Amino acid sequence: MAGGEQIGAIWRRTSALIDRLDARLLLQQVCGCTYAELIAHPERTLTAAQCVEFDALMARRVAGEPLAYLLGSAFFAGLEFAVSPDVLIPRPETEVLVGEAQRLARNLDAPRIVDLGTGAGIVAIVLARLCPSAQVTAVDLSSAALAIARANAARHGATIRFLHGDWYEPLGEERFDLIVSNPPYVADGDPHLRRDGLPFEPQIALTDGIAGGDGLACIRRIVAAAAEHLLPGGWLLIEHGYDQAVEVSILLSRAGFSEIGSWRDSAAIARVTGGVLTAATGRATLVS
Repeated sequence: MAGGEQIGAIWRRTSALIDRLDARLLLQQVCGCTYAELIAHPERTLTAAQCVEFDALMARRVAGEPLAYLLGSAFFAGLEFAVSPDVLIPRPETEVLVGEAQRLARNLDAPRIVDLGTGAGIVAIVLARLCPSAQVTAVDLSSAALAIARANAARHGATIRFLHGDWYEPLGEERFDLIVSNPPYVADGDPHLRRDGLPFEPQIALTDGIAGGDGLACIRRIVAAAAEHLLPGGWLLIEHGYDQAVEVSILLSRAGFSEIGSWRDSAAIARVTGGVLTAATGRATLVS
């Protein structure tokens, strides 16, 4: 596409290739304009450089790359977060995890909360904003993800301690009132991994990398070591797959948790399961 084409004509033409809203947002991204400006001045023309940029973004979107990666941001719980292929794109289902965590934290004066596998930091940041008295820690194995999470925290004025490491490893002997996690839980070979933009998202954040795995390996590790890092009366909340609530409940029960329950998302799917540790216990046995 050579320079000089009007943005109104470009929008109409490219809407036949991708979603009309996607085409409009990409145009706004390239032009640096608002929707109102785009509508008010459809005769505005793109420069040659803008045309090159727009064509590149269009090709990536046609190939199935998620719009959020092309725009560099996504919304969650009413806030805009920076994202890149180093982190998962926020899903509205994760608001269930945040909501239940907030419900538990608001009954404590200064709750100690840790978010395991924080990714872009969305859970930790929203909780820090909703619970100003909380001491929030966020852990991730990916240095690239932590860099994005730190930038998001600064953007939203959230005070969070970020630690680099594998699940509980950087926490030492620290204990918390609440552990939350949205870990990898998609089973190996799940057909969903091949569609809906998932091939472009970090596979380490989607699956446990175990050939033939059932998607529960990371959840097993989190549950098994949770007792070492929870205060008496502390809660563990885990987001999981649409068909994993029963299995996660069994893991929690075997690890000594009580008051185990599951909470549903807007599609009535059990999306988060958790329980309370009524007394300090030793390390749980890793069960299948």
